[in-house]
Amino acid sequence: MSYSQFSLASALNTFGLTLKEQPFLPDIPPVQPSELLTAYLNETIPVVSITGSEKARSEGIIYPVLTEVRRCLNRRVSIFSGEEFTVDSGAGLNGVCDFIISRSPTQLLIQAPVVMMAEAKKADLSQGLGQCAAEMVAAQRFNDAAQAAITTIYGCVTSGTQWLFLQLQGQTLTVDPAEYALPPAAPVLGCLIWMVEQG
Repeated sequence: MSYSQFSLASALNTFGLTLKEQPFLPDIPPVQPSELLTAYLNETIPVVSITGSEKARSEGIIYPVLTEVRRCLNRRVSIFSGEEFTVDSGAGLNGVCDFIISRSPTQLLIQAPVVMMAEAKKADLSQGLGQCAAEMVAAQRFNDAAQAAITTIYGCVTSGTQWLFLQLQGQTLTVDPAEYALPPAAPVLGCLIWMVEQG
């Protein structure tokens, strides 16, 4: 088994998680994107948002947004795209993750603390919840093994133009029912930066 094989129900059952569906994000001020990101998204969103594959959405929208998060945080975090993240193969916590954000500036390898996982989906965001939840459990265990004092792991499932946010604290997985649209990029950037800084 691997991350991609988990549904939300199987992730909850396998890892003994309690599910909550409620808002958890506070009133976060938007963060205005750079002119470079704005211009780039103006070109790519029309191209990939309607018929683009998950790969096109990842490369054309999601990765540039996450790179902007790194820029806004003065490169104090690292972003990994399409990396193998094997934490516990026996528990199914293995496979390739779309995006991993670590609160470490090192880009050569994934180091604790891992604070956020992002999963790209072309259409129905709910289809990515189980996979993202399993990746968040893996991040939690990865941090624990490294004795990184991180109490909360964040996640998101996104099509690039729609963003759904998750939070894992202990055994409680909270899914914020609000979907954030992009454009505009500023509210999504604000949420992502807040989550990466919280951990």
